[in-house]
Amino acid sequence: MTIAIMQPYIFPYIGYFQLINAVDKFIIYDDVNYINKGWINRNNILVSGKPHLFTIPLKDASQNKLINEVELLKTEAWQKKLLKTIQQSYQKAPYYQKAFDLIEEIVNLDVRTIYELTLYALQRTCAYMEIDTEIIPSSTIYNNTHLKGQDRILDICKQEGARHYINPIGGMELYDKSKFEGEGIKLDFIKSLPSPYIQFKNAFVPWLSIIDILMFNNPEEIRAQLKAHELI
Repeated sequence: MTIAIMQPYIFPYIGYFQLINAVDKFIIYDDVNYINKGWINRNNILVSGKPHLFTIPLKDASQNKLINEVELLKTEAWQKKLLKTIQQSYQKAPYYQKAFDLIEEIVNLDVRTIYELTLYALQRTCAYMEIDTEIIPSSTIYNNTHLKGQDRILDICKQEGARHYINPIGGMELYDKSKFEGEGIKLDFIKSLPSPYIQFKNAFVPWLSIIDILMFNNPEEIRAQLKAHELI
């Protein structure tokens, strides 16, 4: 079995979905500390040809809380503002209506925490892109929060009986291939490859939220995007 473990991000970039698509089971790391100014509640979309950062407001977010404890700020203002920005920016995109219907459903979901919103968003977006990888929260099964970093990852791999663990390339300095190999587990890092597509008449802006890809690509093109990576 091949697995990956990641914190939940809202509408992440294509590399996050490439990782989900590359494994048999994807574990959402929801019972680790929230990171301020990370990607859990924000991302970039294309506005007037340039990256535009949107942020989902949270209630008393703190690095002293676990991700699954951080609540959404209960106001409809952010939903209306975000959907309006997306509508104004993408309404002339070739696959706007179908993508917008999906995004609107997610954004308007009535849940309490940012974790619940991100989990639902990942599940629905994966279904839209025909990714059938099993997605499970780390808090529901492993009971190993006393472990940290690499040791906790290895313990989850052992509990799952995994023989292959894939991590984003940003973790190359954090994880030791020889330590994984000593436990009978192959460790690879996934590297996303440039895969430009037409964004209106603008110069291509890479690595935006998956929202951008859904707006400009049909299902066949999205499947090609999901394969545009290498393992190192």
